Amino acid sequence: MRDRLIFIAQLSFTLLVAAFLVVPALLSISAGITANYFRGISSGVTLQWVAQVWELYADTIALSFLIAFATLGATLVIGVPAAYALHVRGGTLSRVTEEVVTLPLAIPGMAIALALLLTYGGFGGFRRSWMFILVGHVVFTLPFMLRSVMAVFATIDVGTLDEGAASLGASPMRRFIDVIVPNAMPGIVAGSLMVVTLSLGEFNLTWMLHTPLTKTLPVGLADSYASMRLEVASAYTLIFFIMIVPLLVAMQLVAGKEQRA
Repeated sequence: MRDRLIFIAQLSFTLLVAAFLVVPALLSISAGITANYFRGISSGVTLQWVAQVWELYADTIALSFLIAFATLGATLVIGVPAAYALHVRGGTLSRVTEEVVTLPLAIPGMAIALALLLTYGGFGGFRRSWMFILVGHVVFTLPFMLRSVMAVFATIDVGTLDEGAASLGASPMRRFIDVIVPNAMPGIVAGSLMVVTLSLGEFNLTWMLHTPLTKTLPVGLADSYASMRLEVASAYTLIFFIMIVPLLVAMQLVAGKEQRA
């Protein structure tokens, strides 16, 4: 009886916390399909706000996904080999390098953006392109990929796997691609999930680095809330959820399959 009461209390608390977090998002989304937010659902349901947002901000949505997947590609190319090298090397130098690479986790995004502006802001073409935002996102998200992959390497005997493949005549590149990477896949998928979601949702850093021609989803969302009526801004939130939730679910399913494998 006591265990049952504890379970009910824990479940009730979990549901209350979930409701506290989910209800505001649902109310915001519902406003995006309401003809008049102040009159409520009784004013009618419409998709005109969604269509208006899509017409005005479709380019920001496409750019957000372009930057997110470009960030993912860059962090994979840099982060996975770096995690392998740091794990194999070991020692004080590797630990210091790891801490330096993960330092952006302890620095506000706006501070990172300011440092990039002071360093590279004078390169006009680069400053005005979306590649400038990409650099900021890579700096900000790389630690998540690095730590995720290194956590997996810590659970497997990388040295034995590498030596076994070498004894069979595999080249270093072949050993890395065919042996190391498949064994690190759970960490790679987990890191990829974090990188994509963080890149799509990052506002502070992106707000500092963007230009009027390089707005992303969060920046466009902030602009819509600041300059337009609530229904339009809420419709933008609805589109954001429609874009991000299926991606998150798909990546979670892939991560689950990789972990079971």
